[in-house]
Amino acid sequence: MDFNWRPDQLELRQAVIDFARRSLQDDLGGRDHRAEFSRELWQRCAEFGIQGLPFPESLGGGGQDPLSAVLAMEALGYACRDNGLLFGLAAQMWSVQMPIHRFGTAEQQQKYLPRLCSGEWIGAHGMSEPDSGSDAFSLRTRAERRGDHYILNGSKTFVSEAPVADLFVVFGTIDPAQGALGLTGFLVERDTPGLRVGRQIEKMGLKTSPMGEVVFEDCAVPVANRLGREGRAVSIFNDSMEWERGCILASTLGTMQRLLESSVAYARERRQFGRPIGEFQSVANRLVDMKVRLEAARGVLYRAAWAKQHGHPSAGADAAVAKLFVSEALVRTGLDAVQVRGGYGFTTEYEVERDLRDAVGSTLYSGTSDIQRNLIARSLGL
Repeated sequence: MDFNWRPDQLELRQAVIDFARRSLQDDLGGRDHRAEFSRELWQRCAEFGIQGLPFPESLGGGGQDPLSAVLAMEALGYACRDNGLLFGLAAQMWSVQMPIHRFGTAEQQQKYLPRLCSGEWIGAHGMSEPDSGSDAFSLRTRAERRGDHYILNGSKTFVSEAPVADLFVVFGTIDPAQGALGLTGFLVERDTPGLRVGRQIEKMGLKTSPMGEVVFEDCAVPVANRLGREGRAVSIFNDSMEWERGCILASTLGTMQRLLESSVAYARERRQFGRPIGEFQSVANRLVDMKVRLEAARGVLYRAAWAKQHGHPSAGADAAVAKLFVSEALVRTGLDAVQVRGGYGFTTEYEVERDLRDAVGSTLYSGTSDIQRNLIARSLGL
């Protein structure tokens, strides 16, 4: 691996930082309090090219390689404090657009990817169900073939962006008796008869990224909207999860960098007992730990993106390592940022409490930390 960035990659990074500082700072505290999604900010990101970063120019993308896309997302996380927006962008990129790009037909790619890259449409990924979370493949959503349509019946929960989505990547079973071999993927447009977006789910953090339920009641999906072949959902899901686990937390590296820099500045300015608190070893050690976590997190995440980009055999295990380490490092760094500020860190005025609340979700989405440990153990032959 060679992470000596090319001049064009560094130019992209700086352009993203300048764009985010200029265009993505609107009323974050208010929108977080109201749990309000901003379609306008989403569209600004699309116009800049965020949603299309790793996709071909012929499909409306920016033609960047995955490592460059990850670098750009880290820069976005550094300059943009709206963690919900960042999460939504990354979730669409890796769990909606990537499976369409890798497994969709030419017609599906031409129909959907330009709309998703341009911001005209928003995509959502539906796998989890009320009775299947970590046990991702025990789905109850049924897909019955009737002529040139599949009839879907069932429900999905914890679907990020569901309340605002225009397109859903969903999975169901054509035959429960076949187990995982019966699982099949579908592309379902929001206005398809029989699809109903249910209640919006209130959350602890990432409030500017709405989450909801999706219900299918005799929902007729054209065969042309099947994603891949029948029974291929496991390989599609696993592939997209490797991309997601390995890359979705790229923006949080930028968040960790921002929290470290602001905490160091606070420790230099805040005085107690007649001197800056950064001179006290207990405070300095917290800041050192934040720095070490950041550099280690960068290493494992960029390793995972590199492995996936180059088709390395370790890509699956590397993605699980990245997801586990970076998410838990992010939570610890968020807690340290609060504790460095003491009572002020517990207030909304200093904003780091929001970063801590947002960080907790990273240990849950895209597979919990316990699931990542299971995957890593399996790669060790355990």
